[in-house]
Amino acid sequence: MSKTITLTIDTTGTPVIEAHNFKGQGCTAATAALEKLLGSAARVEKKPEFHQQTVTKGYQNLNA
Repeated sequence: MSKTITLTIDTTGTPVIEAHNFKGQGCTAATAALEKLLGSAARVEKKPEFHQQTVTKGYQNLNA
């Protein structure tokens, strides 16, 4: 699934920023520029994905 950011303006004119398919702090980093541009968020809700860790795979060549 691709990572996306959705910006919606609700009926009161409040911007709502949603990050989809990010894990851990990735959503915070991805939305930071929009939040700065639009002003501080009125409400921050962390989805279950926020509490998941990003896994980085690395391999070491033991035959060298």
